[in-house]
Amino acid sequence: MFGPSLRDAVLDMLAILATLACALALDPQPGIGILAVVLCLTFSRSQLDHDLRGRLEAAIVLPLIGVAALGIGSLLLHQRWLGALVFVVGMFASVWLRQFGTQVRRASSLVGLPLIVIVMTPHIPANQTVWLPAWLVPIVVALLALAWVATAHAFGRWLNVLPQRQHPAETLPVSVARQSDMRPNPTTRLALQMAVGIGGAFVVGFLLFPQRWEWIVLTTFIVSTGNCGRLDVAYKSALRVLGAGAGTLLALPLSLHAGQHDASTIAMILAAVFIGLWLRPLSYAWWALFVTMALALLQGFEGTSAQSMLALRLEEIAIGAAIGLASAWFIYPLRSTAVLRRRIADVLALLADAFDPNTTGPGLEGIDAAFSRLHEVAPSFRALRRVSNRLQPAQPADWIDAVMSCQQPARVLIEQQTAPSDVRMAIGLARQTLRQPVALAEALQTLSATLQAACPTLDDPKQAG
Repeated sequence: MFGPSLRDAVLDMLAILATLACALALDPQPGIGILAVVLCLTFSRSQLDHDLRGRLEAAIVLPLIGVAALGIGSLLLHQRWLGALVFVVGMFASVWLRQFGTQVRRASSLVGLPLIVIVMTPHIPANQTVWLPAWLVPIVVALLALAWVATAHAFGRWLNVLPQRQHPAETLPVSVARQSDMRPNPTTRLALQMAVGIGGAFVVGFLLFPQRWEWIVLTTFIVSTGNCGRLDVAYKSALRVLGAGAGTLLALPLSLHAGQHDASTIAMILAAVFIGLWLRPLSYAWWALFVTMALALLQGFEGTSAQSMLALRLEEIAIGAAIGLASAWFIYPLRSTAVLRRRIADVLALLADAFDPNTTGPGLEGIDAAFSRLHEVAPSFRALRRVSNRLQPAQPADWIDAVMSCQQPARVLIEQQTAPSDVRMAIGLARQTLRQPVALAEALQTLSATLQAACPTLDDPKQAG
């Protein structure tokens, strides 16, 4: 895990440093440098450089986001309520649009990070440069970010440290079955949760904490991102709040020993971003820790004592987390077990097609994507199992473990173009018991054992490797 993540972090930092140098050459104001770093991160994470179409879409969308982010930052500085309204609408749209296909979903993923950084630094200037009008600077910086990220990734592929790009598979949407025709679809519900949560954070922050509302909004955004059900929200919220609190704790003494926005502070911000990129695959808590640390260093502490600032920040983080949790819990909530059953059903459906001798079947890339989506929801259920295993022996985490144990033998059999009848029967039985918790656990265990028995090469490490 650490090898690939370190490789990706190094390539991303090369692109960030190159874009930052070009941006500061255009305009030495720190706000443009911040925008350059954030746009590099968003483009790198979006995976839109997989193909020519994605790069063209990013070349259109990312400059618009850069201009919009600066505009919202100006509104938050001069007309904060209007700026907050535009911000909430933008966040709602970024989630709601994800239901309209892979390309739109990836393009909409470019929105969140630039906007949240603008919340933390709404004072970004837009001064006239020597040879460029102010409105054109963010567009040029966005195009530079596109160019340098694409160059860094191409360099990595040329060195054979990055895998060759393949056309991205159309992944299954994040969805669960509708409970009634009167309820919004799951993506719309997630968008409404995001909008209500962030809108509530702005209202609470503006009215009760007018001088320090930013961290409330930031934490609400962090808690609301990547919602896979109520249990997932509670689990990830704990990790993210702990990470944000630790990041603030680390940033306070560092900031008090460095001048605001001087060379040492910039170096610490870049170092925090790099370490966050490196450790993110290990746990989102590490990303939250180091990004929060970078934002805290970026914002500065204006000479306030570390002890008093730490107490204030932890209070703001707790308030933001509570708002995000309340929104995810009460605004058209998603049941975690419903999401889990949906993702297990997606895996089983793809396996059924793959082992059906009368159909072409999905490719291994699509099957691996479905297993990855199931793995995304595993940590919260496994944490619940550790806490409540004595109270409830049968746990949904057991379903996940059984299904994940099917991945490797299924891949081997599919590559061998083998479709044993007992495997097809076991898959069919598991699909029939999705709504029966006790029977489902037994059926998934049977499927796992059947696949293992049908794939004896897994017992030989040389053949299985």
